[in-house]
Amino acid sequence: MLRKSVKTIALMAALAVAAMGATTIPSGTRVTVRTSSQLSSGTAKVGQKFDANLTHDLVVNGKTLAKSGAPVKGKVTFVKTSGRLHEPGEISVRLTSVQIGGKLTPISTNAFRAKGKSHTKSNATKIGGGAAAGALIGGLAGGGKGALIGTAAGAGAGTGVAAATGKEEAVIHAETAFTVSTTQTATVK
Repeated sequence: MLRKSVKTIALMAALAVAAMGATTIPSGTRVTVRTSSQLSSGTAKVGQKFDANLTHDLVVNGKTLAKSGAPVKGKVTFVKTSGRLHEPGEISVRLTSVQIGGKLTPISTNAFRAKGKSHTKSNATKIGGGAAAGALIGGLAGGGKGALIGTAAGAGAGTGVAAATGKEEAVIHAETAFTVSTTQTATVK
């Protein structure tokens, strides 16, 4: 009986020591980082890795696991390049690991998304401006019929300008700070 009690106490002590050595980052922990380089929907590829750094200490249950400035790794998880006249670019990234105690600890987070500016206002200005200029020139040159022809020609030219200059890629600039949350519990070893 005494031997069984000693074994139970020894096992409990070993489990307590192991539990003290292993810490977890619970699901839902907020992680704020600052990117090291720029990512654009025009050039990035799904799976592309990027570097960042913590902007705040990573604290769990009152214990600081990683200090502000600690290296963080991430990857691009979604990319859609911009169309010329519609559909701005989009890019999504997730964090994959954080350096804790000199070792990279794998983490899983929700996505941070960026979307390019809308084309609508810019395109309307370019196309409408081209049509107005065409109507003015056509009206001066050929009266009412010339104005009608000038409007169509100007709108066509404006559409060409919009198409030539219309890409609105999503960009996550270098030094962009963003916050995501862990989606699974991670064990720090």
